[in-house]
Amino acid sequence: MDIDADITHIPLPFLPNIPAAPEEYGVHSSQHTPLIIDNGSTNLRWGWATSATPRFGPNIFSKYRDRKSNKPLVLFGDAVEVEGAAKAQSRTPWEGDVLLNFDALENALDYAFVQLSIDTPTVDHPVLMTERLSSPAHSRALTSELMFELYSVPSLAYCVDGLMSFYQNDHQVGSSPSNSFASDGIVVSFNTASTSVMPILNGKGILSHAKRIPWGASQSADYLLKLIQIKYPTFPTRVTSTQANWMLRNFCSVAPDYISLLQSFEDPAVMRSSQKIIQFPYVLPSAEEKTEEELARLSEKRKEQGRKLQEIAAKNRVEKLQQKETDLAGLFDLRDSKPTYSKREWTHKLQSEGFDDDAMLDETIKKLDGDVKKARKKEAGASGMDVDEPLEEPSFPLVDVPDADLDEEGIKEKKKQKLLKAGVEARARARKEKEREREEKEREEKKEEDERETDLVGWSQKLRGEQETLMARIKDRAKRKAALSDRKSAAAQARMKSIANLASDERVPKKKRKGGGGANLFSQRQLFLDLLFFPDNSSTEDTFGADDADWAIYRKINIGQASSDEDEDLAQLQVIEQKLLMHDPTFTIEETHASITSQRSALLNAFKPMYEEGDIAGNTRIHLTTERWRVCETWFSPGIAGVDSAGLGEVIQNILSRFREDEKERLVKNVFLAGAPTRIPGIAPRLYSTLRPLLPTEMSIEIRQAQDPELDAWRGMARFAQTEEFVRVGMTKAEYDEYGGERLKKWWGSNWNGGF
Repeated sequence: MDIDADITHIPLPFLPNIPAAPEEYGVHSSQHTPLIIDNGSTNLRWGWATSATPRFGPNIFSKYRDRKSNKPLVLFGDAVEVEGAAKAQSRTPWEGDVLLNFDALENALDYAFVQLSIDTPTVDHPVLMTERLSSPAHSRALTSELMFELYSVPSLAYCVDGLMSFYQNDHQVGSSPSNSFASDGIVVSFNTASTSVMPILNGKGILSHAKRIPWGASQSADYLLKLIQIKYPTFPTRVTSTQANWMLRNFCSVAPDYISLLQSFEDPAVMRSSQKIIQFPYVLPSAEEKTEEELARLSEKRKEQGRKLQEIAAKNRVEKLQQKETDLAGLFDLRDSKPTYSKREWTHKLQSEGFDDDAMLDETIKKLDGDVKKARKKEAGASGMDVDEPLEEPSFPLVDVPDADLDEEGIKEKKKQKLLKAGVEARARARKEKEREREEKEREEKKEEDERETDLVGWSQKLRGEQETLMARIKDRAKRKAALSDRKSAAAQARMKSIANLASDERVPKKKRKGGGGANLFSQRQLFLDLLFFPDNSSTEDTFGADDADWAIYRKINIGQASSDEDEDLAQLQVIEQKLLMHDPTFTIEETHASITSQRSALLNAFKPMYEEGDIAGNTRIHLTTERWRVCETWFSPGIAGVDSAGLGEVIQNILSRFREDEKERLVKNVFLAGAPTRIPGIAPRLYSTLRPLLPTEMSIEIRQAQDPELDAWRGMARFAQTEEFVRVGMTKAEYDEYGGERLKKWWGSNWNGGF
């Protein structure tokens, strides 16, 4: 099998990285350095505001009891992947896009503070922490309670990660923190479980106009996994969500025009050239190589076994032949002993031997004699002897003899010879009929040849029309068969109705219901068919079958095997196409029914190549074709994944409609893409091609991506925490006691719900 694309092997499980050594806490303890915590759904990032990069790890924890020491352990991040038992009991603080599991959050924060070497009873540092856009008050209240009641932080401020990533990229890299932030733009934040769109004017997020799409990276990975499972339902290896996420990040992309891309895939070569092949691990079956002596010994052993089987078969044949000869001799003796019995005794003797009369005895002797002759001939042929015997000409001497000249046995033999003669004459008539059909076929071929030589174009058009009619009939039959496989289709329901009517006894008279089960069923079928095909016939005469169309009801409800009509259509179609290929130079092999169906099969083979049953490596490969673009298309058309939501283009259009024209122009000049999924190729060009038709031609559109999508939000928070404004946006312990945990101070980077 030719493979046009390179094969990529699925990465093997790896050991987690050893965490970096804890930092020195003394310097930060005296200066009360702010703590920056980016509480993401996938990763937790934490560190001091003065650090260049944060510490981070998967936001997952597990309580685990070590089997050797029997001590309870708490694992966080990559360490959870080491132990299978721990992974099965793992938990994350997030449920989709909502922060709910605060036991997991507490353990994650404990791990973060230990890594920062905080050894005091309380965390005496101001904290800047992220939360989701429009975070529920319940989640914020419990988070604030955790920070103030458990860790006793002096102040706590919340922010939205997308706005902080915009803030970081708005400042030049390496520039000093400042309070000046008055930029305009639209932030499109791609998160794990959602995608948010937030307008910014004069450095302030207008969150009253912000929108969120319930589709993120985790849904995309799950969608890709489901597509793979549907495409490969019997895949020998279990495909995990982690592997699906890896395929999403490495092979998927956004198409500039998804519909045009699908149309280009009508060519199997184009689809094959765009595929990505992922090889999963497999184990070859162990095969022991045998020496030449062992192979020769096995071959001789097989030959010896074959000879023994032949000897056993020959012995069985001889024994059967001897038994038949013995039985035949006994029957001859029985027939020869007839004169020694009276008529009554002879009848009793025949019945005791299992025969009704002399005719049955003669028939048995004749059949057994023929079997013995055949067996002798076969045995002699196996021995290399020539045993050809002349075939006896059939003779019927008693057929023309009057019955008056024959006794009772002669009359019976005469009837038998009449039957045999009728069979011989029937075979002779069949031979004559075949000869007549052959002559008629030759005349039709001669007539068709004359027609072809006279008008080749007309002859060709006639056969092409017949070909199209037959192909349409075959296609309709295939559609009907496919529709019958769907229980909810109209064809399947009509079939079930026909079956129910055949089994119904609502119209059967009471007298006919008294019979047995078989008679009752037959009367039901007869009455139903009478009412169906002969509604005006009030008699009870069974005329079913008089018309060949009557049997269509059984063909209609029978879908288990192909009908004779289908076989006849295929045979006739093959004959027509052979004639066209032989005599019509304009008719090519690509126009035949087989080529058309194989062309469709070529497209399916490009979509999902088939490997031989013994090809273990090939059968453990996944071919990604349309799935590479279909998964990412859901951000712009969520409906293809069954999500009842508008796409990014419609959401941004809806947001822009709430602003004046001059504000629209300021917003679309700075469309900012944040979040790790922005690393998927093609998102920015596709968003531009989506927005361009929605806006005036003179309005400029500029789209830019975060320099470091994973860490820019944390870096923006760290930059902001070093400004004087940070001191004013934090909520103190006294304010927490006064207003409650669900409240926060509203500022340009925070949520508006619950703000004061």
